[in-house]
Amino acid sequence: SGLFRGEEYWLGSHRYLLERGQGTPEVNAQTKAFETAGRTVVVIGNDKHVCGLIALADTVRPAARGVIEALKRRGVAHLIMLTGDNRATAEAIASQVGIEEVHAELLPEDKVAAVDELVSKYGTVAMVGDGVNDAPAMARARFGIAMGAMGSDAAIETADIALMTDDLEKLPWLIGQSKRTLAVIAQNIVFSLGVKAIFVVLTFAGFATLWGAIAADVGASLLVVVNALRLLRLGRAKETDQPSVPAPVG
Repeated sequence: SGLFRGEEYWLGSHRYLLERGQGTPEVNAQTKAFETAGRTVVVIGNDKHVCGLIALADTVRPAARGVIEALKRRGVAHLIMLTGDNRATAEAIASQVGIEEVHAELLPEDKVAAVDELVSKYGTVAMVGDGVNDAPAMARARFGIAMGAMGSDAAIETADIALMTDDLEKLPWLIGQSKRTLAVIAQNIVFSLGVKAIFVVLTFAGFATLWGAIAADVGASLLVVVNALRLLRLGRAKETDQPSVPAPVG
């Protein structure tokens, strides 16, 4: 609230308007129409009446729907929206990008409770966020992913992974690169243990020499490093070859 020409005015959400008991059928109907169209409504008024409505619209990025589909192809079983926006706006946005489950009108503590419920239900939960309100919930998820370029300091510090760009297409890439990293780690472990096992057998058989063991150990280390360096090339290749995600039609 604030003073304008000696009179106090307030600014708040539709919920705040109803809590003040100043909602009228006309204002409620217009607010509902805005929210159904995917707008977030800010109400301006004073102690006497409502002075006006401001309808704010979140623009859906052209790549958003394609990213959601790519995440599903990567094996993400459930995609859920947690937002502080009103339900009508949240559902309108979710329908545009292809998200089936929506939890709307959430305060920061509500997001924490929702993440706790999802963790107990599904086990492994990753949360993507960028705001201060997302930080507590990100801390409760198994993995917190912050969109670094536009994220708040609190979200970046809380997150397990910070993407230093606001490009949504990095999310499917991140999952693919993580799987490739785990595969390379497994290959390196199996290879290293295999070399050790072979030289243990050769040693007991009397065929191994000291210089042969040193050469094998150094050679195995170099091969492990070279194999790990493939991740840089594969990561760049996947990122470069990734087709642009088409904008949703309509």
